[in-house]
Amino acid sequence: MSAPRTVLVTGAAGFIGSTLTDRLLAQGRRVVGLDNFDPYYPEPLKRDNLRAASANTAFTLVEGDLRDPGALAAAFDAAEPEAVVHLAALAGVRPSLERPGDYADVNVTGTSRLLELAVRRGSPRIVFASSSSVYGERESGPFRESDPVERPVSPYAATKRAGELVAHSFHHDHGLSVSCIRIFTAYGPRQRPDLAIRKFAECMLRGENLPVYGDGSSLRDFTFVDDLVEGLVRALDTDLGFDILNFGAGRQVSVLEVIQTLEAELGVRARIEHLPPQVGDVPRTWADVSHAEARLGYRPRVAFEEGVARFVAWLKERC
Repeated sequence: MSAPRTVLVTGAAGFIGSTLTDRLLAQGRRVVGLDNFDPYYPEPLKRDNLRAASANTAFTLVEGDLRDPGALAAAFDAAEPEAVVHLAALAGVRPSLERPGDYADVNVTGTSRLLELAVRRGSPRIVFASSSSVYGERESGPFRESDPVERPVSPYAATKRAGELVAHSFHHDHGLSVSCIRIFTAYGPRQRPDLAIRKFAECMLRGENLPVYGDGSSLRDFTFVDDLVEGLVRALDTDLGFDILNFGAGRQVSVLEVIQTLEAELGVRARIEHLPPQVGDVPRTWADVSHAEARLGYRPRVAFEEGVARFVAWLKERC
């Protein structure tokens, strides 16, 4: 199959989903987005994410829940998709500790229903958004797709690993083509307000204290959204059968380095409030992206400092 011309994007109103939707539309493809506008963060922010897409006649929005067979059927009816990028999920490690049942319902049951319908509707190529959280607590790195991932430390991480296993069963039993993408800490324009870089920046601009859990030495592989979207497009354009791939930047940045970089870009001194470490947090994430490069030509290009500068420019436009 050549590059899919019609793509269904679940979670299309989110940070990554809306950025991907805009990229696909710019390439001249037709996109159907499915989103239930979950109140995890304010709906107007999500509506704004889709402002450009909604003005494009090649975009159709289906509002509905991933777990609702009727909503799923409506999305497939509207799209008749050649590929599906499945980004819809309940996100966040800490909230999953309080709502583990809901996370299992959306992230595992919802994913299973999507894959079941995909098989009945012609088996379009599937790109499934997994997470670096599946790697659990690691004292060293980088993390490789071949590493054991059987000890998640949050319900969110467990549901993402479960999604990978369900996806493999559909590939094995039905021949469904599924690429599972382990996304490492995404950042950039449209970033969710609860994620560190945006949360820190907005606190700094308001003159509020920055909540830092632990001593600020924890490390994350921050990955710019445009690099992630480029990788997702490559994945939906490539039949890998079944595979798991890391999408990260391949570089670790500490929480304190994040704050220092924001201070330089914003011209504001941060007021740090140290809080106890949070259950479910991990000390580091760090992607080995050599497998994704070999299979997809995935090469992250945006340096962390450049990505923060782009994010700050976007944020200042909104202020």
